[in-house]
Amino acid sequence: MAYNFELIFDHVGHFGRFQIFLYFICAFQNIACGIHYLASVFLVLTPEHTCKPPGNVSQVLFHNFSHWRLEDTWSLVSLGRKDHIIVQLQNGEIWELSRCSRIKRENMSTLNYEYTGSKTKFPCVDGYIYDRRKWKSTVVTQWNLVCERKWFAALIQPLFMFGVLVGAAVFGYISDRLGRRVVLWSTSTGIYLFGIAAAFAVDYYSFMTARFFLAMAASGYIVVVFVYVMEFIGMKFRMWASIQLHSFFAIGTMVVAFTGYSVRIWWLYQMVLSTVTVPFILCCWMLPETPFWLLSEGRYKEAQRIVDMMAAWNGTKSCKLSELLSLDLTEPVDGSSPSGIKTNNVYYLFYDCAVSTRTLTVWMIWFTGSLGFYSLSLNSLNLGGNEYLNLFLLGAVEIPAYFFVCVGMDRLGRKPVLAFSLFFSALSCAVIMVIPQNYHVWRVVATMAAKFAIGAVFGLIYLYTAELYPTVVRSLAVGSGSMVCRLASILAPFFVYFSSEWIFLPQLLVGTTSFMSGVLTLSLPETRGKPLAMTWEEAAKLESENDRSSSKLPTTTRNIELEKTEEINPRDSSPGE
Repeated sequence: MAYNFELIFDHVGHFGRFQIFLYFICAFQNIACGIHYLASVFLVLTPEHTCKPPGNVSQVLFHNFSHWRLEDTWSLVSLGRKDHIIVQLQNGEIWELSRCSRIKRENMSTLNYEYTGSKTKFPCVDGYIYDRRKWKSTVVTQWNLVCERKWFAALIQPLFMFGVLVGAAVFGYISDRLGRRVVLWSTSTGIYLFGIAAAFAVDYYSFMTARFFLAMAASGYIVVVFVYVMEFIGMKFRMWASIQLHSFFAIGTMVVAFTGYSVRIWWLYQMVLSTVTVPFILCCWMLPETPFWLLSEGRYKEAQRIVDMMAAWNGTKSCKLSELLSLDLTEPVDGSSPSGIKTNNVYYLFYDCAVSTRTLTVWMIWFTGSLGFYSLSLNSLNLGGNEYLNLFLLGAVEIPAYFFVCVGMDRLGRKPVLAFSLFFSALSCAVIMVIPQNYHVWRVVATMAAKFAIGAVFGLIYLYTAELYPTVVRSLAVGSGSMVCRLASILAPFFVYFSSEWIFLPQLLVGTTSFMSGVLTLSLPETRGKPLAMTWEEAAKLESENDRSSSKLPTTTRNIELEKTEEINPRDSSPGE
């Protein structure tokens, strides 16, 4: 059964004290999710290292510099492919140490850096010695994820993002069956428990397992919390509230940078980050179920109690749901979709040639937004200068980006803001590539500009996608775009990893995809001030009309919310993101 939910907010308030209280409690937990999504920036940091010699060292030689301890040479060493460290052991043996191998000199009479005599090469069976000046330990140093095991380190973030994909699908389904509150409780508890479990992992595989389930929990929370807060907030404030939830995720990135600077032991760093969830766990028991989910389940008395509580908090007069929504308390709850609305499979996103082009364009934009977001964030260590400040600034610059989206998309339109952001991202990436590597400050500024643009793309694409598609495939369109987004987030860490071969690879890929997406965006229709269509036939008719005849409703943002409240059953409100 379909209900006009806005009638409830007209009585109890669209964004009163009750909604503000719930919003900021739930938004605070978004900080914890942002933390774990990018915690691997410092978890998988690979310090300078060299093969460990097979005995106690008596003297160390690197070019013309000599020391008694191997640890004292790190300030001089920057091991290239041809560089090595010469060590003499207490038994007189002389070894050449490089990153992934060690060579024994047969002639032990002279200790010189250059040597042309006979040698024997050995693998690093005794482990490695790491430069611990910046980080006392990381996941890489804990389990020697270097050389032939470096791919184990490279898989940490991609597997996490795969867990994000799985968690979004699993918990989105559970929230529709068991309720929003149950998922918020369970995922938040899971974020804390699996975060702590990752810190106490005894080996690489248990660490990866804990991180996978941590990703599922964090992703499940993000998906459901958007639905949860939107079902409590009225139409007048819903757009701003939904977009600004991303700002709290950005704050999580800033917390990662600050914690990484303060705590240099990986397991302690992981534990500190996991404790951010504790305040929400202590408060989440106060969160009520959304009245709209309760109505969809036929639990009318419970829904009425929640509405009464909202009115009491907001200082307004409550309303009788049975009268306001014309509820039939004897009507069985079948959970079916509203009458007259037929759902379709993914093939309906390729209804004809024009629709196929639109879908591929939208997918490309989703891919670009995610690729840019994670590539620029994870690549902050390679910008030069202070890596902690770099990541902090890349998180901070997202917050004004979301305000820019909120203001710009209603005043200028969706398409101009999106196209501008994509082209600006491409231009910023091009600028980064021409800035000399020793100009650290300018490289960081250019990267912040690119991240600002990508943040704007991310903040806008959810709403724009919903507006571009008719009701019969709207949720499917957003869900499929989100799946493409997850694919990009899985690939992004690999592109950053290969930046060791060419440092500008992430910027080239992000800039190229941004430019292509910007060009494709120009072919999309503007949706500002346009009513929403139910079918593709209606969409085609609306696009052929002039702006005057198609702007009977004030803004598209309101149109979306009005259509949702009038046509969509609460069971179908969970997006596929």
